[in-house]
Amino acid sequence: MTLTDAVIQRIIVKLLHGEDYRIEIITLIDSEFMDYAIRFLKRVAMARFDNQTITEDWYKAEFLNPNLPADEVIIHSGLNRKTISNMYNSATREVVIGASSEHYDQLFQMIHNIIEQGKDIDLTLTIRFNGVSVDLTLSESLIVINTLAVKRAALRGGAWSTVGKQVEKLLMIALCRLYSVGEENYKLAGKTDESREVDFYLISPDGLAHACEVKLMGKGNPESADAVIARDSSIFIADKLSELNKTQLTQRRVQWVELRSENSHLQFATILNELKIPHSIPQGDFDNHLQTVLDELFSNEK
Repeated sequence: MTLTDAVIQRIIVKLLHGEDYRIEIITLIDSEFMDYAIRFLKRVAMARFDNQTITEDWYKAEFLNPNLPADEVIIHSGLNRKTISNMYNSATREVVIGASSEHYDQLFQMIHNIIEQGKDIDLTLTIRFNGVSVDLTLSESLIVINTLAVKRAALRGGAWSTVGKQVEKLLMIALCRLYSVGEENYKLAGKTDESREVDFYLISPDGLAHACEVKLMGKGNPESADAVIARDSSIFIADKLSELNKTQLTQRRVQWVELRSENSHLQFATILNELKIPHSIPQGDFDNHLQTVLDELFSNEK
């Protein structure tokens, strides 16, 4: 999943206003899922219509076809690529196809067992498309519902991962430009002496690079302190921090910014003061100044 420039800008604006940005991601997940669901149900309807005379396992023949893209086969079987990789220590196409087929067979049999045990349960899923109407049996309906659930979960996981990859570093650049920090006083990527990648560096006038960790996770997430410790970061920027998080970070002499607090961006100015990094406080209308920074930033990104 890829975020548009407009979505990234709205997320950054919300973060620097101490607001919840998650509605942007949830809306994106909803939109992509609904689009997928409609396309998938159309495919199901046409495949079921074309296979009226074959065995009831028409779904496997059509949707687990080895000629389909591997990622489609994985979702259609009710799995995800990461699970297959963890189970088989590999995610090659051959492994993916085999694992997907095996899991589908187990799922298919489990559904049949459930139906046999509860014969008083009945469900018919009717799909109509372009004047074509097909009815799915209970077992077929459960397979389709399970696939949609797996796809929703995959979209959700991918979306939140994308936020970190596409937003966090741009957020730091926007903060630096908002406070007129010179380009010589920050850099994008880098590694610690132990070759662990960090998100961002602030560089003080004496040339010392201060590793920054950025995590847009929820309150109380233990990943916060763990990430800082693992990467030996000296600055931590987070959406929300629990009191325990704050205590842990302070005890380790890690300077932190909690974006979900009032005037949180001013905490960043405090860190710049501590590091003696030249900067200036934005004057005048904050929103206009921020929008100017974002317009310039995303214009340069193109």
